[in-house]
Amino acid sequence: MASTLDVRRADERFHTQAGWLDSHHSFSFSHHWNPDNTHFGLLLVSNDDVVAPGTGFDTHPHRDMEIVTWVLDGSLVHQDSEGHNGVIYPGLAQRMSAGTGILHSEKNDSWTLTGKPEHADPVHFLQMWVIPDEAGIRPGYEQLDINDELARGGWSTLASGMSQHADQRAIGIRQKHAALHVSRMRPGETLPIASAPFAHLFVARGSVELEGGGPLSTGDAARITRAEGQRLTAGPDGAEVLMWEMDAAIAMK
Repeated sequence: MASTLDVRRADERFHTQAGWLDSHHSFSFSHHWNPDNTHFGLLLVSNDDVVAPGTGFDTHPHRDMEIVTWVLDGSLVHQDSEGHNGVIYPGLAQRMSAGTGILHSEKNDSWTLTGKPEHADPVHFLQMWVIPDEAGIRPGYEQLDINDELARGGWSTLASGMSQHADQRAIGIRQKHAALHVSRMRPGETLPIASAPFAHLFVARGSVELEGGGPLSTGDAARITRAEGQRLTAGPDGAEVLMWEMDAAIAMK
């Protein structure tokens, strides 16, 4: 069967505006619900969040989910009930496995130093959820700075559970059918999309030209079924792009 491509524009996403939070959702999330837009492949959530200084997500629970966070601007403080804590900044790959259950909070880093905002900068980050390949695992956490690898160009494997990426992945996820790649593409740079049953492409910043899909700008996404290595070319100002490679999909009941 031939490859199919579904382009989703930035302004078509669900939008949550809560004063301290400006969030765009690629899939149904919270009170936003569309039964025809619940996931793609194994990707269940892809949120594009901007959090104001001195604010953030208070402690809340998760269960049986692999959660990857990627900061674009600013920095984000993570704390969880398993004793993990740290500051996530651009170029730091971070994964939290919710497993049997975990509580965590995420706040703009201005919050934590004195209890009062230390600066007026928002934090802009992407948070993506995939279901694990096994329920009821022990909760876990992993992070790694990949800025040096990103500077070399091309795709960097940010997170993966696929065996073929075991030697080059930055961090692991408990999903053997999924991998997340990222590139800070130089102007005019061309890269291939992964050849996979499902490939989800998200333009975090800048612009690209997707073979068979045309121009994509900041916030645009492409959902490719039976991807065949289509080529992606960065625009004149370059681009930061995230690509999920998946060889399975959520089984709908």
